[in-house]
Amino acid sequence: MKQIYITSYYQNGYYRLMKYLEDITGHPKRIEIERRVSIIEFFDTYGAGATRQAFHKSRSTIYLWKQKLKQNGGKLSSLSPKDTAPIHKRIRVVAPFIEAFIIDYRTRHPGVDKTTITPVLTTACYGQGIKPVSESTVGRIIADLKARHRLPRTNKVVLSGKTGRILERAPIRKKHKMRRKEYQPRLPGDLVQMDTVSIFTVGLKRYIFTTLDVSTRFAFAYAYTSNSSTNGYDFLGKFLQVAPFAIRRIQTDNGSEFAKRFDDGCQAKGLTHFFNYPKHPESNGCLERFNRTIQEQFVSSHEDYLDELMIFNPKLMEYLIWYNTEKPHRGIGKIPPLRYYLDNFLSPAQSNKYWTLTAY
Repeated sequence: MKQIYITSYYQNGYYRLMKYLEDITGHPKRIEIERRVSIIEFFDTYGAGATRQAFHKSRSTIYLWKQKLKQNGGKLSSLSPKDTAPIHKRIRVVAPFIEAFIIDYRTRHPGVDKTTITPVLTTACYGQGIKPVSESTVGRIIADLKARHRLPRTNKVVLSGKTGRILERAPIRKKHKMRRKEYQPRLPGDLVQMDTVSIFTVGLKRYIFTTLDVSTRFAFAYAYTSNSSTNGYDFLGKFLQVAPFAIRRIQTDNGSEFAKRFDDGCQAKGLTHFFNYPKHPESNGCLERFNRTIQEQFVSSHEDYLDELMIFNPKLMEYLIWYNTEKPHRGIGKIPPLRYYLDNFLSPAQSNKYWTLTAY
């Protein structure tokens, strides 16, 4: 007889929770909304005095948030902070001579910054009897000119090795990457870490995509022949299918397998995608430990199957079932991940419902 855990998406309370979470899925201020919900829960439990001391929020502020929720039918998006920018913004007035000088100087010396321009501009202003501007003001003027497309673009010129022609390429604009910073998960699926493990053996190179839920230590992995973003997206889809709870945030390193198709897939599925800071594997500490475990306990003894992933991956699934349902984990009280999930995040009745005895 072996005890196994059976989990289902159709759990009591799951859809009630998702009814409210769907309202802020992909919301640009979702983290702050969830923070305000936590403060309201803290206020209801410990009172106004403790809330003021812990979060520096007054009783009137909490009541204002509750009133917004009530007026909007409980929609969490009503807790989104309002834009505090003034309606009528002051327009910067720049002397025509200064603006023309900066445009001309940047045209003759592409890419120079405010530190280089300011001394030359100051001398020119004194010569014209115009009051010079500070270095920081020059920087703001340059930013305004860029926004208005008044400055020449600094495109790179490269020689094509295939055709021998000279090509002009515009600079690549790097996409802003969201960082985890001080965010801490509270529920299963709040934060899932993902990574890849490169395996070299007998002339073969394989990549094992791995993932782990920080709250429950529930883990999943799958092997591929390449670490492309397309395979990363495929792995994401497989994990979303097998995870026993809803996933809301993904944390990865800055590898190419987690860009392009993978990042677009996260946005399409309403998932927040956090990127680690460069050269900081400690950000994925929980998953790094799992990567070491899976290499020592499974990959090292199954390297002969890596040339046939149709054989390797089913065996990997058998290992993951054992890992999630039987293997004790010190970080969660020396019990398996799914047992920890059932005991700590479901009611006793639900936990017993999804626990059965099955012979094999």
